[in-house]
Parts: sequence; C-alpha cells; structure tokens
Amino acid sequence: MTRFIEQPMMIEAADNKPKFIEEFIGGVNSETKEVSIARMRSPGGWLEPGQTPEFGEYIVVLQGMLQVKTAKQIFQVHAGQALIVSAGEWVQYSTPSDEGAEYFAVCIPAFSRDKVHRDASPDK
Repeated sequence: MTRFIEQPMMIEAADNKPKFIEEFIGGVNSETKEVSIARMRSPGGWLEPGQTPEFGEYIVVLQGMLQVKTAKQIFQVHAGQALIVSAGEWVQYSTPSDEGAEYFAVCIPAFSRDKVHRDASPDK
C-alpha cells in the first residue's frame, strides 16, 4: 500500500547538546519497522554516548563533518561523503568542529531505543 508522509516528526536526542532529528520514515512517524530514514542536524561540540546497535546505519553527510569512532578507527565524514556502520559494531558519533553537521541516516532494520544499546556515558 502506498503511503504519503506529509512531514517528518521531531525526535529527542540522547546527547550532550540539543540535536535535531527529523524522522521521515521509521518507528515513530510511520510505524515502519523495516527501515528508518531521518535527517540529523547536530551542533558543533555535539557528542553522543557510544552504542552497539542491532541495526546497520547508512549515513550521507550533506553539510559539515560528522566524526564516527569505531572500536578500530576514527572517520571524519565530510559533506558529499558517506559511511556504512554494520549492525553489532560499537560506534560513537560526534561533531567536534564549530560548524556541526547535517546528514541523513538510514537504519535497517529501523532505529528503536531498545535496539541501540547505548553506553552509560559518552566517553569510552
């Protein structure tokens, strides 16, 4: 069945600074469990706790730079670049530069708070 999504839904982020998450498709806005698609806007200095999610995440950076730390490497993903993080891999996202970042995140299966498995604190 075809479904029209009129507008995204704002979702609260679990981070050290306010981050804007606009979910277009996912568990909150469309009750979709197979995939979630959201636009993220995070300010400079933003850092979220590390996590070991049960979903894969596909990221496309539109503006700025998103820093992605895994157990083995740190990636700086700039506007026009993308990154794939596999399900079950420990990861921590941040925007250390003053400009922050705007990016799209696609999660398969869809993001859910009970499947993200965040660390107790932002530092690991």
